[in-house]
Amino acid sequence: MATNGKRVCVIGAGTAGLCALKNSLQQGMDAIAYEQCSEIGGTWVYTKPGENDVHSSMYEGLRTNLPKEVMGYPDYSYPSEIEQSFVPSAEVLKFLQSYAQHFDLSKYIKLQHEIIRVRPLDEKWEIYIRDIKNDTFIKEIFDFVFVCNGHYSMPLMPDIEGIDSYKGQKLHSHWYRKPDTFEGTTVLVIGAGPSGMDITNHISKFAKQIYLSHNLDPAPCTDFMPNVTQKTVVKRFTADGAVFKDDTTETFDHIIFCTGYKYTFPFLSIDVSLRVDDNFVHPLYKHCINIHYPTMALIGLPFYVCPSQSFDLQVRFALAFFTKKREFPSREEMFADLEKDKENRRKKGLTNRLAHAMGDKQYDYYQDLSETAGIENIKPVINKIMEDCSRKYIYELATYRNDRFKVLDDETFVKFPLETA
Repeated sequence: MATNGKRVCVIGAGTAGLCALKNSLQQGMDAIAYEQCSEIGGTWVYTKPGENDVHSSMYEGLRTNLPKEVMGYPDYSYPSEIEQSFVPSAEVLKFLQSYAQHFDLSKYIKLQHEIIRVRPLDEKWEIYIRDIKNDTFIKEIFDFVFVCNGHYSMPLMPDIEGIDSYKGQKLHSHWYRKPDTFEGTTVLVIGAGPSGMDITNHISKFAKQIYLSHNLDPAPCTDFMPNVTQKTVVKRFTADGAVFKDDTTETFDHIIFCTGYKYTFPFLSIDVSLRVDDNFVHPLYKHCINIHYPTMALIGLPFYVCPSQSFDLQVRFALAFFTKKREFPSREEMFADLEKDKENRRKKGLTNRLAHAMGDKQYDYYQDLSETAGIENIKPVINKIMEDCSRKYIYELATYRNDRFKVLDDETFVKFPLETA
């Protein structure tokens, strides 16, 4: 493939890294992706604890909490013959593998290669890479960098009084793998987000009793799990249990922390001039471009979004500037744009922890990226399906995966029960 001579380093070969690699190659760049695992797929690769030094958060029996109709890329969809919309994790991995095969990406991916250090050097990027298999080190120089290392690898553990005095078993959802591990036990699950609700549902078939601690208002329905009791947030732990905010107490054998993850970039040198303050990564233009070094893009920081579609949009946004089809605003203008975004979030009472949260704002964000870079936006039908699915994985957990979606055109879809399909 003929290139324009500009070298692009893609860090990671998961959902974000694969589309960064594919789009870079299509724009005539000399791109290469480095993946520290032995296969592509990122978080969708299932590994047993202790099986690898590097492993994902994937667990047994996981099905997607978004329909496959929004989980494809703009130019590559899931096979229509898959009947259910909410597919098992193995189908997602298979889809990513087929995407790589379809666009002939394998020859540009170096597996078992770990990025050790990234630092700016004379308007380029000096990158040290470890070849894990041969235990050798390589230095490469690149013009552009896509950071696509994901954010489901560094568990975020809350600092709750008395946690060190608790004598039972403690586990973050990152390490959770199988529900029968909790057979006949009493479990406290902390957090009622997507993973907290899903794991609670899985282990409810085996555990004797589950306490689900959260601060959601309204509370999710757990009637279909009769052995689940909802609790307020934990005030402090004791040796065998906890005291909750309402001063009730419970005892339990296990704690599962479904409390999210930290954004972490251990390979970025201090010279890169990015900071992470309570999961607020800054300074970034439009949540992805390093303002100090705008030849670096971080893909996939926004959450409560449509993942693969938004990753692809961010990549195409960055490439519009990397290829000079668009000129970046001045540094001052990019900082002003960042401050405006921060001020809007401050007015809504959002903390640093939620600096990259989108939710209902995601559609404005997509519009902003597409208009700023002069690129095609995510199709309206994708946004409409996302709106239809909003928070159902929390509030309609027992039934929402029974829906089947079918995209009719760029604007419209139909939905019907899976069993009548």
